[in-house]
Amino acid sequence: MLKYILKRLLLMIPTLIGISIVCFFITRILPGGPIEQVIAQMTTKGDAGLTKRINEKEIERLKKIYGFDKPAYIQYFVWMKNILRGDFGESFRTHKPVLTEIGEKIPISLIFGLTGFFLSYIVCIPLGVKKALSHNTAFDTASSIAVYAGYSIPGFALGVLLLVLLGGGSFLNLFPLTGVVSNNFENLSFLGKIFDVIHHMVLPVFCYTIGGFAVLTSLMKNSLMDELNKDYVRAALAKGVPYKKVIFRHALRNALIPIATGIGGLFGAFFAGSILIEKVFTIPGMGLLGFESVVQRNYPVVLGLIIIQSLFNLLGRILSDFALVVVDPRITFD
Repeated sequence: MLKYILKRLLLMIPTLIGISIVCFFITRILPGGPIEQVIAQMTTKGDAGLTKRINEKEIERLKKIYGFDKPAYIQYFVWMKNILRGDFGESFRTHKPVLTEIGEKIPISLIFGLTGFFLSYIVCIPLGVKKALSHNTAFDTASSIAVYAGYSIPGFALGVLLLVLLGGGSFLNLFPLTGVVSNNFENLSFLGKIFDVIHHMVLPVFCYTIGGFAVLTSLMKNSLMDELNKDYVRAALAKGVPYKKVIFRHALRNALIPIATGIGGLFGAFFAGSILIEKVFTIPGMGLLGFESVVQRNYPVVLGLIIIQSLFNLLGRILSDFALVVVDPRITFD
């Protein structure tokens, strides 16, 4: 297993290089880049309706400021050299270091992402097991209707509905409308701060996770039902092995193998989130930062997000393979 992990870590290097090359050169060929946006802002109209445009020297100065005065391949090598030194550049908009700007959003994404991730597994695995053991019963039918109804509703639309119903709209005022903490957060006690964050998280986390419930619950149910129909389960029951022991010690462990492949999403949880959900609840997370950076052609931040997210996703795949080995020691990787 150690040899396999080392090999996968080495393979991450050319993968990340390939991702960086493709994404970097895409940012250089997209229309409406940062220079074009600055030119549009600096272009004014006079009293006679004539357009005043900036001269070529000013354009060349802008290219030098943004690092666009060299060929694209030289720009890439300079950027990659800086990346290897831990310098992701500066944001075109805020002029903060990219890592600083991303680092300000990571705690928020970490809280919402990990909470949603663990809640999904904690709720969906027992629910899937219960549905498999209660197949074609009233509970199975009712829970399927509820789960798939939630799956069919877009998270942002559900967020708007919940804010109207529970956020002080036309009905109840049980949860705050926006933000991650209250205005008086700094004046609260330690426990008060914890409950304040939880109070703000309830509705957004529910919207984050509702879409994945149907997939994970159905996967758990179908996987366990497949195991229950296999010969080793029938043989164990025929020998008099207690039913619960057969299910929870043997069948359930094998049924968790497909579920374990999603454990790698733990790293991806750093960047979890929906742009529209973050917009609805005014949550300054990674998704909203990425969307705004693309719209504003803030390329250093866009590329920084892509590289960091790609790294964590690749590490998550290795974690998934390790989880498979933990669930089923018979699985080996060469």
